[in-house]
Amino acid sequence: MGFSLHSSDYVESGVPFVSVENVKSYARKSKFITKEAFDKDFKTKPKKGDVIMTRITAGIIGMTSIVENDNDLAYYVSVALIRKKKDIGSSFLAHRIESEGFKRELHKRIIHVAFPKKINLGDLQKCVTYTPTLPEQQKIASFLSAVDEKIQQLTKKKKLLEQYKKGVMQQLFSGQLRFKDENGNPYPDWEEKQLGEVLTIGSGRDHKHLATGDIPVFGTGGYMRSVNEKLYSGETVFIGRKGTIDKPFYFKGDFWTVDTLFYTHKFIDVLPKFIYAIFQQVNWKLHNEASGVPSLSKSTIEKIKFDFPVIEEQQKIASYLSSIDTKIEGVKIQITQTQTFKKGLLQ
Repeated sequence: MGFSLHSSDYVESGVPFVSVENVKSYARKSKFITKEAFDKDFKTKPKKGDVIMTRITAGIIGMTSIVENDNDLAYYVSVALIRKKKDIGSSFLAHRIESEGFKRELHKRIIHVAFPKKINLGDLQKCVTYTPTLPEQQKIASFLSAVDEKIQQLTKKKKLLEQYKKGVMQQLFSGQLRFKDENGNPYPDWEEKQLGEVLTIGSGRDHKHLATGDIPVFGTGGYMRSVNEKLYSGETVFIGRKGTIDKPFYFKGDFWTVDTLFYTHKFIDVLPKFIYAIFQQVNWKLHNEASGVPSLSKSTIEKIKFDFPVIEEQQKIASYLSSIDTKIEGVKIQITQTQTFKKGLLQ
């Protein structure tokens, strides 16, 4: 078991520190503590091949990483250090712990009276597992590690695409990057307008009285249920009224929205997908009107000023950004499919 350290023990650089938050990424995103604190508190020092595991439900119990070398490595009180015996491989053990079957073993032994819920080391040692011979373990671990590598590659690709989109948007909306018309001529200068001049903001309504159907109901967290009536039909960009106010999303079709989520409609000389691009540029938290739960009002949104190009240039910008979004969504689907594939393999 690791240690709960004092704030004065944390430093800019020193001994890497594994917490519940960075157990999967400590090699890339480390926190650090002083060498003095490490030598004082950590009598059992991690060795290459040890497995570290989260042991509280708040950190999703049973998340693991393998210690890559014999360098000093500190770990939090809610992280367990597991030292394997000779007849089991580190990679096999880590994958085994993350399997659904072993997680059921962990959850059987969680101390529910504690907060946050956790598993004691003595109870962790009682968890039952089954192991094949070492050669078969190595083959299983190698195969699963290849799947993990695929997930990591896809995750990196998604991050790079998101960074690329962010950079392109900054260039487009700062005027550094401009599209030209079919004759190679620049489009007219962008014209400043208030959002209230180019769109209308609609309010959501209660949906509890509606019967089940095939029309989606959206809240600030996304899809909620399907009902038999529509509040509006067409293209829209949603933005939170209360709660999550900085996650706009685009939709086209019939829908209903609850009262914590605004929708946009009646667009004037502006494309909904261009509005979606604009909404992703706005720092909505700066427009928050509440000290508690974040909130926006129609009047605040309507007064926000932005520069608008002509429709033709809007179309080119929206199409280009949509093509990047399509690629990002494709990679997200690949990640989900590969994670599901791995889960099936583990079972």
